[in-house]
Amino acid sequence: MLSWAITMTMKTELLQPGKLPLDLLHRLLTRYTHKGKDIIVGPSIGIDATVIRPGKGYIIAKTDPITFVAEDIGFYAININANDIATMGGIPKWFLVSILLPEKDTTPEMVRRIFSQISTACKELGISLCGGHTEVTFHIDRPIVIGQMLGTVKKNELVTAGGARIGDHIILTKGIAIEAVSIIGREKVEELSQHFPESFIRHCKKSIKKPGLSVLREARIAARSGLVHAMHDPTEGGLATGLHELALASRVGIEVDEDTIPLLPEWMELSRFFNLDPLGAIASGALLITASPGNTEKLLRRFKRAGIMAGVIGKIVSKRKGIKIIRNGKAYPLPLYERDEITKIF
Repeated sequence: MLSWAITMTMKTELLQPGKLPLDLLHRLLTRYTHKGKDIIVGPSIGIDATVIRPGKGYIIAKTDPITFVAEDIGFYAININANDIATMGGIPKWFLVSILLPEKDTTPEMVRRIFSQISTACKELGISLCGGHTEVTFHIDRPIVIGQMLGTVKKNELVTAGGARIGDHIILTKGIAIEAVSIIGREKVEELSQHFPESFIRHCKKSIKKPGLSVLREARIAARSGLVHAMHDPTEGGLATGLHELALASRVGIEVDEDTIPLLPEWMELSRFFNLDPLGAIASGALLITASPGNTEKLLRRFKRAGIMAGVIGKIVSKRKGIKIIRNGKAYPLPLYERDEITKIF
């Protein structure tokens, strides 16, 4: 069996379609997976499923593929899946992953890098990487990571997107288009470098850490407070589509004030350069929360103490009033973006 050091020096060696070589897979599982106390049977060669012992309360399950980016794909996979557990008031705990690798340029180093990203992101959020599948796949030209996240939630902390009530304030954390900025900064480097300084591109890439893609902290603060009625994280289709989804789930109407919606400085530049509407750009990293007006200030104070930017951007109204955006004092129908804005440039 080749040693890890020897294998990792063979960075130009291409892996063939099918399962990973057993010696490589064994080293990846040994180095990058970690077994939490709730994992009865963890990942190993010949073990095709994981066994988990849940605690009290409910289990929340979520699956989501990462297809837009190749760089830092492991980080995206963990945070995007964990966000959907967090927005229901839960704690993400266990992650299973299917990694599909391109047949023409997959090397042991590429696979190691993806495993390392997933492992690091799991450790940052206290998640156990506890199983999955990895293979080199025909007819794809970039890695695809498909995550399955499981988490737990106490019965009294369960929150859904269907709980918004008429009269609620709508709170938004951080700002919008955070994920759009990070994706464009990674996938359009050559084009951006012809028009923007290198420091600008670095800032775009760093947006996945600051302000960050994870909404776990603010979602935990909100759920534990007992002050919220609904939570939802806007993803593909941006803030506008997220608000439509929230309204449909809760069977209500929405009025949102465009002037109160925070935008990253980098997005202001990118949206002008590529002619993209910020309301329809993929927005992971932001969290939508609804709460009664009497509880809004309490929540905002808690977020401020935690160093999390948040503010009121609108209110919940009756369904018959529709889903509106206020521009210059006038109400217009809020657009619904069935195709995310950043797909226009890919």
